[in-house]
Amino acid sequence: MTAATLTISSRNYSSWSLRGWLLCIMAGLEIEEHMLSVDDPSARAELLLLSPSFLVPCLTHDGIKVWDTLAIAAYLDEIRPQAGLLPKDAVARAHCRAICGEMHSGFANLRSALPMNLKAHYPGFKVWAGAQADIDRVTEIWRECLDAYGGPYLFGKTLTMADAMYAPVCLRFLTYDVPLDATSQAYCRAISQWPALQRWIEAAKTEPEELEELDAEF
Repeated sequence: MTAATLTISSRNYSSWSLRGWLLCIMAGLEIEEHMLSVDDPSARAELLLLSPSFLVPCLTHDGIKVWDTLAIAAYLDEIRPQAGLLPKDAVARAHCRAICGEMHSGFANLRSALPMNLKAHYPGFKVWAGAQADIDRVTEIWRECLDAYGGPYLFGKTLTMADAMYAPVCLRFLTYDVPLDATSQAYCRAISQWPALQRWIEAAKTEPEELEELDAEF
């Protein structure tokens, strides 16, 4: 028996479930996955951005229950500090926390205009101005980090919780054919080659459930 359970919703549509799962994998925590149906009220509210407070993903470990992806990240860093979810350097660590917090609480226009859908591809997708401002800020964050820490990941040669937080954005950019500068393209390529992310994508492609609202033709 595993000591931990991660409750997730759709692999195809749920960016927050992906973040929570990646963080558990990075921390080396053995988990049993419990998937909610897209018809479950909690899952549906999360996927359609209909609730101000999401309870998925949720990590249950040693009798402790932690929901909210950023809280899961902080918990995993506490119990598995050797996993390196945060950089060792104090300045980089503070920077990492800041951009994770920005991802966690911001970019509402990007989320609503470019919902995660790993089975879809929309070449030539037209991004409206509000979402473009979010895209510009995300790529600014990436360029600053890659320039400061040398890449190929946001804080250097090792994946951190920041990469888990921004990985779904890379996938959104690929789905919606978002034009990117060369530095941001290189980062998206590096993240796309992450074996754990590839495992999630392959599993997402086999999911039978679909959400009509997120499969509409754009």
